[in-house]
Amino acid sequence: MRRFLNQLEAWAAERHGFEAALFCSSGTQANLLALMAHCERGDEYLCGQQAHNYKFEGGGAAVLGSIQPQPIENEVDGTLCFKKLKAAIKPDDSHFAQTRLLSLENTINGRVISLSYLQNARQFVDENKLSLHLDGARVYNASTALGIDIKEITQCFDSVSICLSKGLGAPVGSLLLGNQSLINKARRWRKVLGGGMRQAGYLAKAGLYALQNNVSRLQEDHDNARYLAESLNKLDAFHLNTDFVETNIVFTKVRDDVDQDELVAFLKQNKVIVSKGQPMRFVTHNGISREDITRLIDLLKQYFS
Repeated sequence: MRRFLNQLEAWAAERHGFEAALFCSSGTQANLLALMAHCERGDEYLCGQQAHNYKFEGGGAAVLGSIQPQPIENEVDGTLCFKKLKAAIKPDDSHFAQTRLLSLENTINGRVISLSYLQNARQFVDENKLSLHLDGARVYNASTALGIDIKEITQCFDSVSICLSKGLGAPVGSLLLGNQSLINKARRWRKVLGGGMRQAGYLAKAGLYALQNNVSRLQEDHDNARYLAESLNKLDAFHLNTDFVETNIVFTKVRDDVDQDELVAFLKQNKVIVSKGQPMRFVTHNGISREDITRLIDLLKQYFS
């Protein structure tokens, strides 16, 4: 089984233009390992207020890595203002944490960060002697939307995490990509965090299959998300800007007088599971067909009639 793991890591490193790769149990673990490999105790990383590895990963960098996050408010398109980033970099002074890393996310909330911005980010970190990490959980959605090869994105970064179990459809796992020194350090931290799995071979084989076979179908997810967004927008109870639907994630506002608990219960009775929210979030993937979306819309029309 070890050979499957070695095969995945070697193939992934070469495919994405890095020296080495590391299989991780989750995207949260891959991002945490990247932060802990780039930074030491008392160091700092810059990121967005909406960054997953700041807002939604349990504060792992601070709790387990003793690394201070310095969040910057995201712009409307998901980017971070370089002037604000520059102002947040700490001087070399014992009073401050040492700023070591800029962490970006692509896609972020379904929005695609342009290649030109990523190239400018590379220039920014080089000028300021920082490293650059990409939370690329859905980076293949970004490359699909931009119509470019994945390497055009990954070559801008010192490390990249890629989720195998979202749009790519593998059952479990993420990858961390970087140079050999960084991956060696991350591998050691993975062991400390309990992520060294002897049983990972079959999971790695599924991940390799996903990378080699499921990338080309991501456009189908994007098309389905657009269809869902346009269909929801025709219903009085929902409102969204379809221009913001760039990949496979749809956020929609729900009319204030809608009892979401009642709506969720109605859909569940009809074997459709959704979660309430304001906005409500929908994600398309290889388990969701155009027919599934049509059925959801028909049920919503029935409910609101």
